[in-house]
Amino acid sequence: MTDVAPDANAQLPTGPQIRILAQFVRDFSFENPRAPDSLRASDAQPGMELNVEMAARGRPDGLFEVDIRTTATAKQGEAIAFQVDLLYGGLFEIANVPEEQIEPVLLIECPRILFPFVRRIISDATADGGFPPFQLEPLDFAAVYEARQNQGAPGMALQ
Repeated sequence: MTDVAPDANAQLPTGPQIRILAQFVRDFSFENPRAPDSLRASDAQPGMELNVEMAARGRPDGLFEVDIRTTATAKQGEAIAFQVDLLYGGLFEIANVPEEQIEPVLLIECPRILFPFVRRIISDATADGGFPPFQLEPLDFAAVYEARQNQGAPGMALQ
């Protein structure tokens, strides 16, 4: 076996780096206000309302917190069949990203990393609540960010 010394001239990666350090449920609610009546089979497909919001903030330690709030409401007529409200967060370390690109990274790339977990939690909660699993469609976070910018939404405040 041969010992190989690290190359002193080797360069460490200098491109943009995004590391997720932690993921967590900040707040979660599943409501089935009409159970067990809401669980009866029905010919009518429930109407679905979906709202997704992203938020990000810098921390004094140089890390960033990113949250995705997702609310999904199923209605049968005017009555709520179920409602899921999930606030899911992640703690990110971002390096080698120009200052002007921090906001898009936090509101596009970081939510892309978190979204599969949000999707699974909501699917599991609706199934555990007695309904067919509600599968969120993939979201185009770049389009959501661009639409927000076009509406003149205020930028994210970094601390």
